[in-house]
Amino acid sequence: MRQLLSIALLALLVLSGAAHAGEKIHKVVIQVSTDDLRTQKIALNNAVNLQKALGSGNVRVEIVAYGPGLSLLTRKSPQANRVKNLAMYDEFTFSACNNTMKKIAKKKGHMPKLVEGVRVVPAGVLRIVELQEQGYAYVRP
Repeated sequence: MRQLLSIALLALLVLSGAAHAGEKIHKVVIQVSTDDLRTQKIALNNAVNLQKALGSGNVRVEIVAYGPGLSLLTRKSPQANRVKNLAMYDEFTFSACNNTMKKIAKKKGHMPKLVEGVRVVPAGVLRIVELQEQGYAYVRP
């Protein structure tokens, strides 16, 4: 009887693992290239709404900011705390364009200070292309 229960439990664990493994991970890249605060907030809302709709662990969202949109990922952004909090979750990645950062540094004499958890990529547009080549859906609010 004990052996039968062990086999049944093992089968249940294997089947539940197989069902979970078969779930699709949705991949989305969101472009932010404007300093419009409303649009930046919508980009973050899109990311959170995707996670809520698809469930935690079923989505990967990368927000790529470049040009004037880089302001979203700086410590001076009105959304800085929200970006920092979202960056703690595996579902969300924030990428800042190094080309834009260099241009800002040349103009202001120093690199912009990014929110904790934001990573730097060589070029924002290139990052979007790379993600699309990996099957990411593209969203631009």
